[in-house]
Amino acid sequence: MVFDFSETIHFIAIALIILSLIYQLHKIFPYTWFAKKEVMKFEDGDPSDNISILVSNVLTPNTQYHKLLEIVHRRQPDILLTLESDKKWEEALKDIEEEYKYTVKVPMDNLYGMHLYSKLKLEETEVRYLVKDDIPSIHGFVRLDDNTKVRIHCMHPRPPSPSEADTSTNRDAELLMLGRDVREQDDSVLVFGDLNDVAWSRTTRLFQQMSGLLDPRIGRGFFNTFHAGYRFFRWPLDHVFHSNDFTLIEIAREKPMGSDHFPMYINLNFERPAEEEQEKPEPDEEEKEWAQEKIDDAEPRENGV
Repeated sequence: MVFDFSETIHFIAIALIILSLIYQLHKIFPYTWFAKKEVMKFEDGDPSDNISILVSNVLTPNTQYHKLLEIVHRRQPDILLTLESDKKWEEALKDIEEEYKYTVKVPMDNLYGMHLYSKLKLEETEVRYLVKDDIPSIHGFVRLDDNTKVRIHCMHPRPPSPSEADTSTNRDAELLMLGRDVREQDDSVLVFGDLNDVAWSRTTRLFQQMSGLLDPRIGRGFFNTFHAGYRFFRWPLDHVFHSNDFTLIEIAREKPMGSDHFPMYINLNFERPAEEEQEKPEPDEEEKEWAQEKIDDAEPRENGV
């Protein structure tokens, strides 16, 4: 393409391209190393209050089970969440149940199965179908010690795509409903899974504002987890958000394991004093109204989380 700047239309076109580029750079800037970190780095505290999580969208037809098991054995996460896992994956991961005694299993063949494995005690767990009757999510509590339990939400909403859904309405509603209710619950909380949305989208940013949760990637990098097969076309779809009483020990994208997603690893430390230094995001009234409209448009199966 050749631009002739004596032609007004060409000048306008290049100006619009530059403005669009500036706008996109503004959106992704918080996820660069130049931005201020949203979550403090763990400096000192009680190591018994650490919690590590490995999130892996395994890709249902993927049979390279050993690659995920190698990561689990090397990382030794307290919690493992698998997404797109079916009965075959459940059987392949059976051996880890000796160490991961607390489990929630939802094997499905529609690319929305999920399995939760935990070394830490799980309490009050339930499988919910918030928006559609074939899209599960897992909710409950994980106990860090006798005095501390943390609410958890494991999510994998349906994405907008030609093979999945015509619009993003269902995904947006599931995330925004969760965000709305998390703030009302006022617990220490972890939300993790494949949210099928990039971190800087309007919906994910509004989810953060509605929930008051923090994103440990801000100021640290993109941690792109999809698509594992295309080096130059990747974006962050797998997420871990947490309340402001956690600080960050480590966050990392793991090695490929045969899926179209990379696994995501995070290690956090629970420390109440951090609440005073880490400010919760807040939504404005206009954004709250937009969020409720998106929830209502989806006609969800349940009224809340």
